[in-house]
Amino acid sequence: MKILVVGSGGREHALCWAIRRSPLCRELLCAPGNAGIALLAELVPIAAEDIDGLVAYATVGGVDLVVIGPEVPLVLGLADRLQAAGIKAFGPSAAAAALEGSKGFMKDILAKYRVPTAAYGRFTEPEAAKAFIRATGAPIVVKTDGLAAGKGVVVATSLDEALAAVDLMMTEKAFGAAGNELVVEEFLRGEEASFFAIVDGTTALPLAAAQDHKRVGDGDTGPNTGGMGAYSPAAVVTPEIVAKVMERCIMPTVRGMAAEGRPYQGILFAGLMIDNDEPKLLEYNVRFGDPECQVLMARLDCDLVELMLAACEGRLADCSTAWKPDAALVVVMAARGYPGPYEKGSAIEGLDAAAAIPGVTLLHAGTIQDAAGRVLANGGRVLGVTAIGSTVAEAQSRAYQAVDRIRWPQGFCRRDIGWRALGK
Repeated sequence: MKILVVGSGGREHALCWAIRRSPLCRELLCAPGNAGIALLAELVPIAAEDIDGLVAYATVGGVDLVVIGPEVPLVLGLADRLQAAGIKAFGPSAAAAALEGSKGFMKDILAKYRVPTAAYGRFTEPEAAKAFIRATGAPIVVKTDGLAAGKGVVVATSLDEALAAVDLMMTEKAFGAAGNELVVEEFLRGEEASFFAIVDGTTALPLAAAQDHKRVGDGDTGPNTGGMGAYSPAAVVTPEIVAKVMERCIMPTVRGMAAEGRPYQGILFAGLMIDNDEPKLLEYNVRFGDPECQVLMARLDCDLVELMLAACEGRLADCSTAWKPDAALVVVMAARGYPGPYEKGSAIEGLDAAAAIPGVTLLHAGTIQDAAGRVLANGGRVLGVTAIGSTVAEAQSRAYQAVDRIRWPQGFCRRDIGWRALGK
């Protein structure tokens, strides 16, 4: 098969890495890709949000399957356009991608189909949101309704912080049109985890779980980011929790979306809060997480392309998944200043030495290669240093050994990825 992966981040590098291992993959392309993906796939200079360009390229180029990595092209309807052109697309329709495109829509679906989640309110006026916050009290969670690259969430520990978040999102427009509507939620206590299922419209298969590290600083301090590291498996997601999540969250959502005329196909990413062995759904994403995808692909021990094709063709009921017993851990290296302003263009050295450590794979995110062959930073999150080991501790040790071989003074990382697992 000729397969096109859409996207340019660490998630897409991980997907290309897994797809390349499939005997079903004859030719692999990635649009637009990055310097690391270029070692696995032919890069196509079309932006992930250029729906017309991607559809035209896939049609003329005889692409058999398009794997859509990021949420924006899904919300914009790339899967619909490809399917209308007779090309298989792994990822939900625009109507189904509203589960991530609108947090308000998602919360209404959860309420309608009785999926356990936090109590909430939806607001289009700042004063109404503030009145709800004052009546509810802190801690409380304030979210933009629309897409904000994983950053439009404030977990406020005080009323002042929550009220300031409303102003930031709705009045100052820090996240643009994403903040035209807000969702304000009850604060849930417990341990967070990322749970993934692959869905074909009616059937869902559970995948592995992971734990992400959203805060920029060690000890989970500082602002939220797109993710500074992750590991899998997540001990908090026991087989009993998996059964509860599938029964109470995933399958009611799949049946509900079908009943709404929005059948869901692709990856369904459930952000969970688990307290006293009882899971509640924080939110859905309609694609693999980044950096969770990196550790999932490191542990996957079956054919990803076959699973994706089965989802596209409605035959997941005949499939199963397999996972390596190893643990996997990824440390994200980011440009100094991230998640605030940062500079691009700094050179990164020592990548070959880092990749030489047994069990380590370097997955690129925001990188480009210059005419001299140097790898340059070209984004906020730049590298995902990914390692496997017999335990999380071993995977962590290998990942940080690799980090320490990378020479990039303009970059930084957290030094405590995996701390929850080590604490157990």
